[in-house]
Amino acid sequence: MAESLIRLAVWASGQGTNAENLIRFFKSHPRIRVALVVCNKADAPVLGKASALKVPSILIGKESWRQEQDLLDQLKAFQIDAMVLAGFLWRIPEFLLRAYPQRILNIHPSLLPDFGGKGMYGERVHQAVLDAGRSESGITIHLVNEAYDEGAAIASFRCPVHPEDTVHALSERIHGLEQTHLPAVVEQWALANLGL
Repeated sequence: MAESLIRLAVWASGQGTNAENLIRFFKSHPRIRVALVVCNKADAPVLGKASALKVPSILIGKESWRQEQDLLDQLKAFQIDAMVLAGFLWRIPEFLLRAYPQRILNIHPSLLPDFGGKGMYGERVHQAVLDAGRSESGITIHLVNEAYDEGAAIASFRCPVHPEDTVHALSERIHGLEQTHLPAVVEQWALANLGL
């Protein structure tokens, strides 16, 4: 009997380059598929990318956090086994953590626990790293819990910070780490922990 597919929902709020990378990486994977994109901004480019790659998407608002069962029913309808937050900027509510225990991953653009927490995303993180005079930065892929960026780390990858770096230059280097490492880490984690 064939093994069932592990079905992922990728959550994103913006451009969706990491979401697109995950969709492409798993498109022909024998065990894993991105089955859904979840977004909280109607004008986010990630929605167009998902559509172009023929992955369904749902748009959620803050009211979704109050209409718990509706959102859980939608995720169940797509048979979602786990979630990957790839640039999703809202804190995940308790009911989703209960419904998907140890099954929600996030990627953060710093070496946690440094430069994490509420309001620390995107260029704000890179500016904080530069302001602190750090010689290296990187990415952390971690499990999601009830606090911003405090769940157990699954993997981290480092890169140098050069004295002449701008926020843009550091952002590009961090994005390169994300594009290189996120799909493989998700694959390894999913196969090890979600062997359905």
